[in-house]
Amino acid sequence: MGRDAQKAAGNVWYDARMKAAKYDDALNSREVVAERLGIGVDAIRRIENNVNKTMPVDTAVLMADLYNAPELENYYCLNECPIGCRKALSCEAPNISQTTIRLMKHAKPEKLAKIRDLLLDIAEDGEVTDDELDDMQFVMDTLGEISKTISEMLSVGRKAMKGDKKHD
Repeated sequence: MGRDAQKAAGNVWYDARMKAAKYDDALNSREVVAERLGIGVDAIRRIENNVNKTMPVDTAVLMADLYNAPELENYYCLNECPIGCRKALSCEAPNISQTTIRLMKHAKPEKLAKIRDLLLDIAEDGEVTDDELDDMQFVMDTLGEISKTISEMLSVGRKAMKGDKKHD
């Protein structure tokens, strides 16, 4: 393993490239990746060695597509984007079974009914009052968990729809 590869180990962009390289050997080469992405080899090296202060959004999207790793887009949003880091996203790469189970747990009628009832009670007078703050926090936390699971399912679905299921 080269010196750069040792520095890059544990970097999500490098790890995604190595995972993708199991199915497309050419991705073992930063030169090939740079050519396919239309950017310089040094840019790939800086990204994989955590030298870049910020990653260009277009590069993040291109790398996620090239590596068939849609979870990288969420990773970018959670770690680079000042707006995205405030959103309930997941940068995990779960499998369809785990994600479906979590999603169905969130979709239980009694859980959704509790959120519905709390929101109706809170919204009835048109404002969130001090005595409703704990209920509102519960609703926000629960919706955040659901949103995160939905983002995982969207990643699983995009990966599958691209047709390269080997990366699961």
